[in-house]
Amino acid sequence: MSFQLTVLKVLAGQPTGRASVAEVRRAVEILMNSGRDWTDRMKRLAEHAPDLNIFSAKFVFRDALGWEITQEGRQFLSALERAVAAQREPLRSTIDPSSSEVPVQAVTDPTNSLIAPRSRHQSSRRRRRKGRSSRRTA
Repeated sequence: MSFQLTVLKVLAGQPTGRASVAEVRRAVEILMNSGRDWTDRMKRLAEHAPDLNIFSAKFVFRDALGWEITQEGRQFLSALERAVAAQREPLRSTIDPSSSEVPVQAVTDPTNSLIAPRSRHQSSRRRRRKGRSSRRTA
């Protein structure tokens, strides 16, 4: 239910966690039409909560003034985002980093630079004197 997750995100982004139905509808419409990035993000979240109903789960409170995210809703959204972030994080190596990483000094110390010196062809071009042709004649 990426729509319901978008509603949770909209409400969580409000300073008081509350918005009128019209404000929620407007914000959801903007986000849902903002491009593939938002849609993909909500789909990833929705994969972890396929049967989500934000109202029956009491993540959103409804009254005559609008909708408000509950503390449980904030906690659920936070946990869901952490789970998706952890899943997308690249696997870390089990090798001891102190033995496999290049020391910082080797990269920042100019005497130990890993960049090869410039060749004659890579050096900056000299200006030719006015009136002289660059072509050679036979």
